[in-house]
Amino acid sequence: MGETGKEEYKIQSFDSETQKLLKTALKDPSNVDLEKVANIIVDQSLKDCVFSKEAGRICYTIIQAESKQVGQSIFRRSLLNRLQQEYKDREELRTRSLQAWICYVTFICNIFDYLRVNNMPMMALVNPVYDCLFRLAQPDSLRKEEEVDCLVLQLHRIGEQLEKMNSQRMDELFSLLRDGFLLQEGLSSLSQLLLLEIIEFRAADWKMTDAAQKYYYSEVMD
Repeated sequence: MGETGKEEYKIQSFDSETQKLLKTALKDPSNVDLEKVANIIVDQSLKDCVFSKEAGRICYTIIQAESKQVGQSIFRRSLLNRLQQEYKDREELRTRSLQAWICYVTFICNIFDYLRVNNMPMMALVNPVYDCLFRLAQPDSLRKEEEVDCLVLQLHRIGEQLEKMNSQRMDELFSLLRDGFLLQEGLSSLSQLLLLEIIEFRAADWKMTDAAQKYYYSEVMD
């Protein structure tokens, strides 16, 4: 059992008191203020994109533990309420801080990936996730490499699941991406490469062929 890391969560960026609170929430959620825990996780996710990638796994574990222990979903409700609040203010968030916006998109997509109801992604998150991805596909966002990179990463991660939930919106999203790739001025060469790669990735049924992988990897490395 060499791999103990699976149960290790990246919470070292928190102060010792908060780390203790999170560790308790992961094992014994009935003994902590779960609304406070949800807010701590969202606040940190908006500041720290590395943590926002880990946060879905942490939230999933707390939700499972709470459900087993007390049969409730206080944490999930608090988390979704806070996500909804940030979603409503997403344009303001993007204007205020591009990094916080990218962290938010990473976080909500991560939550979509991890949270399940009857082994299916949560319907309540489908349209908010799509709306965030559509925002990343707008002309002003496509001119920013960080936003294109975020968009492509999320589509690699959850695109196939998202398409199963609503294929029409995925068609519309990729129509925007194709137009952006073909028609938009001011795209960096990296952004063009990323867009072409994700367009081909979806066309290949959300799979990367060996040839494509070698081609795109060598282009990025050059």
